[in-house]
This record gives sequence, C-alpha cells and structure tokens, in this order.
Amino acid sequence: MTWRDETAERQVSLAARARVRIVGLLRAVPIRWRILSIAALNSAVVIALVAMIWNGSKVLGSAWDDVRQVRDSDKILAQLESETSRLQNLIHRYINQPSPELFADIVLSGEAISGTLTKRASTDPMLSGSVEELERVTERFLNGFGELRTLQATISKTYEEQVQIPARDMAALYSIIESATGHRDALIWPPLGKSREAFTAMLVAANAYYFSLASASAEEARRNTETIEKTVPVMSNLADNDVQRMALQRLGERTAVLREGLAKLSQQLASRTELLRNSIDASQAETMGAIDGLSTKMRRREQKAQETFDRTLAAISRKVLSVAAIFLGIILTAGVLIALSIRLPLQQIMAAMQAITSGNYDRQVQGTTARDEIGAMARAVDVFRKNAIAKRETEDALRSSKEMAEGALLELRAAQQNLIDAERLAALGGLVAGVAHEVNNPIGISLTVASSLARRTETFEADLKSDQPLRRSQLDDFVRSSREASQQLVANLHRAGELIQSFKQVAVDRSHAERRQFSLSESTEQIVASLRPVLKKATIAVTVEVPDDLVIDGYPGSYGQILTNLFLNAATHAFADGRSGTISISARPRGSDDVEITFADNGAGMTPEVQRQAFDPFFTTRRNTGGTGLGLHIVYSLVTQQLGGRLVLDSRLGQGTTFHIMMPKTAKSSTAVEDQKPDTSQDTSQDTYQDTGQDTYQDKTATTGTDSDGIPQWPNRTMSSN
Repeated sequence: MTWRDETAERQVSLAARARVRIVGLLRAVPIRWRILSIAALNSAVVIALVAMIWNGSKVLGSAWDDVRQVRDSDKILAQLESETSRLQNLIHRYINQPSPELFADIVLSGEAISGTLTKRASTDPMLSGSVEELERVTERFLNGFGELRTLQATISKTYEEQVQIPARDMAALYSIIESATGHRDALIWPPLGKSREAFTAMLVAANAYYFSLASASAEEARRNTETIEKTVPVMSNLADNDVQRMALQRLGERTAVLREGLAKLSQQLASRTELLRNSIDASQAETMGAIDGLSTKMRRREQKAQETFDRTLAAISRKVLSVAAIFLGIILTAGVLIALSIRLPLQQIMAAMQAITSGNYDRQVQGTTARDEIGAMARAVDVFRKNAIAKRETEDALRSSKEMAEGALLELRAAQQNLIDAERLAALGGLVAGVAHEVNNPIGISLTVASSLARRTETFEADLKSDQPLRRSQLDDFVRSSREASQQLVANLHRAGELIQSFKQVAVDRSHAERRQFSLSESTEQIVASLRPVLKKATIAVTVEVPDDLVIDGYPGSYGQILTNLFLNAATHAFADGRSGTISISARPRGSDDVEITFADNGAGMTPEVQRQAFDPFFTTRRNTGGTGLGLHIVYSLVTQQLGGRLVLDSRLGQGTTFHIMMPKTAKSSTAVEDQKPDTSQDTSQDTYQDTGQDTYQDKTATTGTDSDGIPQWPNRTMSSN
C-alpha cells in the first residue's frame, strides 16, 4: 500500500469517526426537536423572503400604479380620438346628405366628447393640465359645425329658390312652346330641341355638382346655360305666334335667374368647402396633434415606470436567490446530519430484525442505551427478540400438544359419524318394529278365521257322515260361512301382503341407497304406508297430493329417509302431548328440470331463535326426553348433498311449519354436492319444535262388528285425505 492510499484511508476513517460523533451528539436531542429544527429553518427562510418581497412590493406597487395610470390615460385619449374621428365623419356625411338622424348623432357625439373631457380627463392626474386646450379645440370644432350648418341651410335655400324653382319654370315654358308649335316641320323645332337637350343636361350637371361638388359638373352646367341663352333669340326670330314669343321671352328671363343662382351656389359651396377645411378638418387635425403629443408624453412616462418596475423586480430576484441559496445550504447540511442520525440507527435495527426473522436470535440489538425514540425502538426489538426465543420454546411444546389434539379430534369426528349412522338405523329399526306389529294384526285375524272355518268344516263333515239327512239350510249356512271366511282371509292376507311389500321396498331403498328411476307418487304412498304403524296411536290426518306422472331419476332411499325423519320430527315436536292436527305432502314441477315437494303441518311452530339452529347437528329442544338433535341435520344433508337440492323452511310460532324441498328431477352424478346454508325465512328446527301440542295420525282401521260366528269385520284401511 502506498502512502497515498494510507492517507486516503486515514481521511476516510477520520470522516467516519467525525460522522459518528456528530450523530451521537444529535441523538441526544429527541427526533421531534430535530425535525422541528428543520421546520424552524424553513420558517426563517420564509420570513426573510417575505420581508424582502414586502419591501420590494411597495416599490413595485408604486411603479405599477404609474404604469396603470398611464394606460388608463391612454384609454381616455384613445376614446377622445375615436369620438373626435367619428364626429368628423358624421359632419362630412351630414354635409353631403343632411338628415335629422345624422344631426342627432352629431349632437350626441359632441356631448360624449364634452362628457369625456369634463368627467374623465379632468380627473385624470396626467391629463388634467391639458384638458383646457382640448376643450378649446373641441369647442372650436363644434362652433365650426354650427357655422357650417348655417351655411348649409343657406346653400339649400339657394339651390331650392334659384336653381330648382327656375328649372321647374323653364321646364313648363318648354312644354308651352312645344304645345304652341303646330307641327314637327316648323322652323322653330330644331333650335327648340337643341335648347331642350341643353336644359336637361344643365339640370343633371347642376344636381351632380350640388351633391358631389364635382368641378366638371359645375362647368358643364354653366356651358349648357349659355347654350340655352344663345338659343332663345334664335327661337324668338323663328316664332310664328304670340304664345311662342311670350314663352321664349319668359324662358330667357328664367335662364338668367338660373345662371345667377348657379353662380351664387358655386360661391356658397366653395365657402362651405373652405369652412369645412379650416374649421372642421383643421380642428380635427389640431385635436389629433394634441392627443398625439399627450400620447408621446404618456409613452415616456410609461417607459420610465416600466424601467423602475423591471429594475426593482431584478433586485428583489437577486436578493431572494441569494438568501434562498444560503438558507438552502444550511437546511441541506442540517437535513443530511439529521437524516444520518435517524437512518444509521434504523439500519442497525433493520439488521437486527432481519437476523431475528431469519432465526438468528443470538445477535444482540445495538443502540438500546440511546435516549431518543430510536433507542426505545431498539429496546422494543430486543424485547421482541427475547419473546421470539420464548415463542420458539413454546412452539416446540405446543407442537407435541397439537399432535395429541389432532388424534382426539379424529376420534371425536368418528364418534359423531357413528351417532348419525345410529340415528338412521334407529329410524329404520322403529319402522321394522311398527310394521311387524301391524302385520301381526291381519295375520292373527286370518289365523282365527281359518281356525273357525276348519271347525265349521269338521262339523259339516260330521253331519254328512251321520245317518240323518242333510238339510238344505245346513248346506246354505255352510256355504255362506265358508264364503265369508274366505273373503276375510283374502282381505286380511292381502292387507298383510301390502304392508310387507311397502316395507320391503322402503327397507331395500334405504339399505342399498341405489340410484334408479321411481314414481314420486308411488314412493310417497309406500313411505306413508310404512309409517302408519309408527303413528298409529296419534290423531294426525295425513293428506297426499302428488301427481302420478312425476318420475324422478335419483335415490328413493334418501327420499324415504327424508320423509320419515320429517314425519317423526312432526309427531315428536309439532304435535306433542297427544295434540291432533294435519300433515300435508304435495309436489309440483318447477320448470322443466326441477320439482318442489312441500311438507307442512299446523302444529306448534318454532321461535326465531330455534329456527336459526334447526339444522345444526345435536341441537334439540327435547334433550331430557331422549332427543338426539340429528333428525333435521340428516334431512338437510340428504337434500343438499345426496339429492343436490335446496331446503327452505317457513315457520311461525303457533301456526305450524312448512318445509319446501327443491330438487332436480335427475340427480347429479356426484353425491358430494356443495354444502350450503338452508334458506330459512323464519329458520327451522329438527327435533326443535315447541313442546306444545301433538298432531296424531288418523288410523281408520277400527272394526265394524263381527259375523255370526264372532269373527271381527275389518274395513279397507285408507289414509285420510282431509
């Protein structure tokens, strides 16, 4: 290593140690005070800049007021110039074509100029000294218009009296001369035509000269007048009657008057032109000159004010930039030092946190002895490190406990599934016991009838073998009793067969849970028939309204389990304590793919609290009387999972309960349909009806008497269709 490298390394080391010492000093100050110091420096910069800007704004304001005043004065001058030019234009138009409208505009324009001078220019500090001169020029301008208007009236009178009136008289005289001439071949006719043409040309030229002031028109009018005067003596010599001569004499006189009138009109028009040039146009030019002079003065003053404004603005900018640069350097230096006093300790804390998150709990946290907020953070991180060490030790202990808990959970779930399976088997076992008891009844009757028939047959056989002759009444009695006994045997054995067949089909469906097509009406009748023994002691009327054409491709065993659990749930809860009532089962198609099955009772109903927990497993309101709380849970599971449908519950306390089962006509291929919460407008309950009242099942199987041999008579058993 060279001495240069060693020197550079020592400088870096010294810089690092100096930085550490400065950071240590700054860390003795709380972070909030460090940040507030930056804010204080910024505030000092703002105050200094505001003071400089405030002082400069006064100078700028004064210069700007001068500029604004000059511009306002320029606006007044521009307005005066515009109004004066408009007035001059209106006067020229009025001279060429006088009209009341133009005169009114001239008066209004003059008043506008006077108003501008007296109201605005006189109050303007820059124009107030020149207002008198402008007013004098304007007054002369308006006075010239008055003289011009008087002269214009004189010209109009001269034109009317000494030009137009003589011209009208001359036209009449020409007409008289033409009328007094007898024929076109008269000697007077050629000079008369020439004179008439000169008169017409003179009249046109005179009018053109009056309206346009064209010198050529004036010369032409004079020349044609001379022509007329020359033709009058010629026509007088050629006149052949007194009328012609008198008219020609009068024509000469009127021509002389017309000539004098044209000369006078020419003089007056020349005077008008001179007056227009000397009074109107000269005044306008003088006004424009005064305005231009004032405008030049305003430009110089505006330029001076603008220079003052620019100079002051540049000085303020230089001062602001200087102060801003100085304070910016101070703020940057302080900001860097304060940032280092915060960033370096935070980096140490971040390194400690990364070590902790990576599992290295043995690395010590630096800066825990500092007195600022970051020191408190370092101490908190150190506490976190110690807690992490304790957490790791606790996790090791919990891991073993979790393994033990998972085993216990598996055993609990297995026990829960066993209880559900036991509940299902218990329902089927109840059906078996009920059907067995019900089948014993018709079979016992059949056995009694068969025994009685056997005794009657033995008696009849003994009568046949005896020596006494057989009476016809004995034969008829034997035949009658044999026929009645046979009918009883057939009826009771048929009844037993129906019970056995219904139970057989239901039991097979539930035990195998096979999928097949089945008639919803037939399956419902079989299930109801198999449940009658279970509900025999209850006074419950059952109505079934299921269309015969509803065919389901699904699981009849699951459907039977659903109806069985709903029946048993209703008998236990809706119609408790022997309460009578009605259960109705109905079905209808919903669209082309679904079917809706409604199971309704008019029993005790449910409270809202009970409905909210109705389908929860192991929830029951009859825990003390043997309820398991699994009946409606099994119903819900079968409907939503096995059949792929929905279960809707509607119940009111004291008004009964209705279950709506919506399921597809063709069950889904998978039995694991996504579980969903049942739609309960008033919520439902399995094993959770109010323990008030109990519906019973109407079993219309009472005997209707006995025959002559004491054999009981049994009617056909049917479900009530109330």
